[in-house]
Amino acid sequence: MKYFKIFFLVTIIFSCNSTKQTENNHVNGLELNKTEIQSNNLVIPPSKKMILGKFDYKKDTSFSIIPIKYANKTIYLNRVVLDSFLKMNEQANKDGVSFTVISGTRNFSEQKYIWEKKWKRNESDNAKENALKILKYSSMPSTSRHHWGTEIDLNSLNNNYFSKGKGLKEYTWLVKNAHKFGFFQPYTSKIDGRTGYNEEKWHWSFKPISSQYLKIYNDSISYEDINGFLGYETAPIIDVITNYVNGIEH
Repeated sequence: MKYFKIFFLVTIIFSCNSTKQTENNHVNGLELNKTEIQSNNLVIPPSKKMILGKFDYKKDTSFSIIPIKYANKTIYLNRVVLDSFLKMNEQANKDGVSFTVISGTRNFSEQKYIWEKKWKRNESDNAKENALKILKYSSMPSTSRHHWGTEIDLNSLNNNYFSKGKGLKEYTWLVKNAHKFGFFQPYTSKIDGRTGYNEEKWHWSFKPISSQYLKIYNDSISYEDINGFLGYETAPIIDVITNYVNGIEH
């Protein structure tokens, strides 16, 4: 009887640990092994600098280069995101569709270059109008989801491309299948009241990680952290965190 009780207790403990491990290995329905979770900051929160894009992803071991046949230039992604994209593309190929990543991870410096180039082009406008014009499709440095290595821009940066022919077939496939691989379209139509950037049919986000990073952003970033580029003072005026960082499809 004594041995039976010990065996029963051990069985219960093992069962609980096994259940806990299974829960830890699934992120939003996607199965990830323990090594992938730990090595890609899914358990340990990323640094504040990483969330703001102020780091060198080329030296970060949790980022990898996309194989050149799947990208139009040298592009980095979080390794888990890259693995899911490759699996998604493999399935798409079987269905007669293929995807090329044309933009992935961008750090603060790269986003600053894009932002300030547009800022100088429109500098005849007042500061708020200038910022709002740029924010139709481009993020302020330190507010871009592309800092995280979880975002991919696919095939074309033109919504019209995805409205007919080959592009429509690609977009239709994504809408139907991307969620199976963890991806969703953050910037959909604004008809239902979504705030922020205009619709971007090319932009897809890896939700198992980006949803966690967004929560960390909201918990740890304030307007005091958004600076170091032309027009940064407009961020609180426009309420960029509420209207743009959180202006996504839920």
